[in-house]
Parts: sequence; structure tokens; C-alpha cells
Amino acid sequence: MNDPVYGFITVPFEIIFDLIEHPLVQRLRRIQQLGLSNLVYPGANHTRFHHALGAVHLMGKAISVLRSRGHDITEEEAEAATIAILLHDSGHGPFSHALETTLVSQVTHEDISLRIMEELNGIFSGRLDLAIRIFQGQYHKQFLHHLVSSQLDVDRLDYLIRDSYFTGVHEGVIGYDRLIEMMDVVNDELVIEEKGIYSVEKFIVSRRVMYWQVYLHKTVVCAEQMLIKVLRRANYLVKNGVEIEATPALHYFLKHEVEKKDFTPGSEAFRHFAMLDDTDIYVALKYWMNAEDKVLSFLSRSIINRKLFRIEMDKHPVSASRLKEITDKVRKRFQIEDDFDMQYYVFHDSTSNSAYTLENKNIKIKRKQGQVEDVTKVSDHLHLAALADTVVKHYLCYPKP
Repeated sequence: MNDPVYGFITVPFEIIFDLIEHPLVQRLRRIQQLGLSNLVYPGANHTRFHHALGAVHLMGKAISVLRSRGHDITEEEAEAATIAILLHDSGHGPFSHALETTLVSQVTHEDISLRIMEELNGIFSGRLDLAIRIFQGQYHKQFLHHLVSSQLDVDRLDYLIRDSYFTGVHEGVIGYDRLIEMMDVVNDELVIEEKGIYSVEKFIVSRRVMYWQVYLHKTVVCAEQMLIKVLRRANYLVKNGVEIEATPALHYFLKHEVEKKDFTPGSEAFRHFAMLDDTDIYVALKYWMNAEDKVLSFLSRSIINRKLFRIEMDKHPVSASRLKEITDKVRKRFQIEDDFDMQYYVFHDSTSNSAYTLENKNIKIKRKQGQVEDVTKVSDHLHLAALADTVVKHYLCYPKP
């Protein structure tokens, strides 16, 4: 296959090809990697399918490097780790965060990815047993799990370089090939050789830039919150007996309270989720533009026609006086009498991110003398430790005058 980021890539195992061909993986072609970010970056139209294939490619490179350093990785283990990374994001729904906060209750995409792997394991006669153990961190070679899920896994390496490529935000470019070449294993932990320290520093700084410039760009945050409001309004209407147009898959999630326990392989919730993608949301928004409910139609038109709300973002919480000022103006302009409806026109919250976390699956550097230390202890980058601090930004959204 010809990948725009890496060039020609190959499928390393026959089962990987068979899994790629399965509808549960083909569905990822219909889910954009960056959701509504294309409203800011027009080129950001790549899909989670692209990302899955890219991660498979990098997993093959990482396994090859670790084997060259004398670490024992059997063909069965290599195949299982590759399956795990191929399917690691298979549980993403359309516009992931919007789905996880509106259409399902306390169910993460990781939970659904595991259910999908279990479903495929049944179809492939148990050949995913080891992949599932690696995915869950239950296999005795923990470094294989670190390649799939850690603060320097092949998942992050691919999405940073890929998202940078498609958005054109060159500050996100990382030396993924250098980082992989510097990988090693010490005491069953994935580590980076000390001479790769500058590449690790660049990786952490690039991740911070990508979060605030792309993933949490204020216009993207606003658009995403507007979509969440649309879905919550639709959910409210359906549960109050109002008939609205939606595909069968979307209508199921608007009508039912779906929890983690409902996502068993073969269940009704699972079957409807397998048919749910970005198309369902866009089709619904186009129907809802003409809905009788003025809130649903206004929000839907605003998203489809990119008439996005204004967003004010600051490190300080929104003051009560500013909130009242905006609320009074919007109430008068749209003649809103019901306080319940105001939550769809004026809303505020906060978002946060830290480029690096000190407590969980740290990035470890192997010193020339052999000892292993956290990257923040080895680096002479003045601000690297500070990047572990969580940055919180507060926002206020409302219709533009």
C-alpha cells in the first residue's frame, strides 16, 4: 500500500490482511481522525483507517529494532502486537468525544475496542487471544504493551506525524524514525537510549504544540461543544416522544441509555455501533437543519454552514458578570424565555492537557552506564519538567452578533 506519510508499506502477516478486510475495521474509513478539525485545517480529512495502517507499519519497525538488539520476540508475539495496534482505535465512534459524552454512558473507546477485539477473536477462532492480553497489559512481556500504549508508543508516533502532515502544522513534525531506532528494553520496560534524548524532547514539545494548536484549538473546541449540544438536544427530544429523522444506528443511541455492560459482542448495542460512523451524524445534521424544534435546527444549520459560535478562552474562569452579560444579550436577541433552552446557546466549561505525565508509563532513558531514569531527570531542557504540569483553559461560547 502507498501511504502519504511513509511511502510504500507492507502488510506483515496474513491475518492482518484478513482483519483489515473485515467490516469492523473497514468502518474506520468512514471516521475522520481529527473530527471537526477540518473546519480550521481544511486538509485534516484523513481517517482512523489511515492511522491504524500507519501504526501497524511503525510497530513492524519497532519490533525489528528490538530484535536487532537481541530481545526475543517470537513470530506469534510480533503478530499479536501488530493485531493489537491495528485494532487499538477500532472502538472510536464518530466524533469520538461527542459520542463518549452524549450517546453512551461512561463507555470509553478503549472499552469498545476491547469488545471489538473479542468479537473478532470469536470469528477468527481464538487467534486474537494473545493480542487481547497484550492490549490489556496482561502478557508477561510488558514492553509489548508499552509499544501499544504508553507515553511513547507507536500510536502516538504515528498520529503526531500524520496529523502534522495533514494539518500542515509543521511544529508537530517529530523524528519518529530516530525514536524507533533508539528503542531498547531494560527490565521489561521500553526505554530510549541516551543519545536519543533530543528526539524525545522534541517529541514532548511537539505534542504540546499539537494539542493547543490543533486538538484543542479554540475553534475546534467550540465546534465540538456545539455538536455535543446538538446530540444532547436530539437525545432530549427523542426521549420526550418527539419524532426526528436519524439513521437506524444513530436513532438507537438517541433512544436508549447505553452503558458499558450493554456492549457485549453480538448485542443490539454492539450491532448498531458497528454501523455508526461520521456519515450518520452529517446526514442527521442535514435533516435537523429543517427540524421544527428551533434549537435543534439552529445548531444544526450553524455546524453545517460553519456559522460557529464565538469562543472566549482564558486561563481564568468565566466571571459571573461576563456570563450574565452575554446571557442577557443572547436571550434578548433570540427571544428565549425558557431557561432550559439557554444552555444550548450560551455554555462554558474548561479543557486541559499536559504534554507529559510523571505518574503513568513514563518515558525512560537508558544512560550510557546502563541505569534507567525518567526523561525529565536526564534532560537539560529547561522547561521539560514544566510540561508535565496540567494546563487548564476556561472557555465561554455563544452565537456571534
